[in-house]
Amino acid sequence: MHPIKAEFITSAATIDGCPKPIHPEYAFIGRSNVGKSSLINMLTGQKRLAKTSSTPGKTQLINHFLIENHWFLVDLPGYGFAKVPLKEKAKWEKMTWDYLEQRENLLYVFVLIDSRIPPQNIDLEFVNRLGEKGLPLKLIFTKWDKVKPMKGQKNISDFKMALLERWEILPEHYVTSSEKGLGRLEILQLIDEINASN
Repeated sequence: MHPIKAEFITSAATIDGCPKPIHPEYAFIGRSNVGKSSLINMLTGQKRLAKTSSTPGKTQLINHFLIENHWFLVDLPGYGFAKVPLKEKAKWEKMTWDYLEQRENLLYVFVLIDSRIPPQNIDLEFVNRLGEKGLPLKLIFTKWDKVKPMKGQKNISDFKMALLERWEILPEHYVTSSEKGLGRLEILQLIDEINASN
């Protein structure tokens, strides 16, 4: 797996602290402990770019990484379970939605879903909220190496069926394994294609 040039730029507690919006930007977000940091490390081919942890709620700021001097990969705090006070979680939520709704150079939001488990309301509600706000998004089903294919396919199918209650056209989805490198090429190619068309 060839690494790509990836440089940590800054962590911000508010949108005002983010870098100047001079590059295309792609945000990665998911329920706490969905494997977001591992996925970011897999995409860049760098083992320690994003800090991984078995403790949910490790990411607490808006983290910007500059990729190939050309686009920003943004690591957002997870939503849902985290062992922090409600006041702190509310602050994270406001920070996240301020960023998602106001960041002018944000081109896509990648929402990570755990392929091992049936659809969770918290994921469905988050995706629906993005859709209601007209934010472009893609779905990434993670941890594919940790689920039997039949079970994983059923979970993905059930998730898409649940979305169809609110969506006419479903967001495109990708299946990934950070350990196996599955999905890396497809996601990086997609980002390259979007960058080329903007």
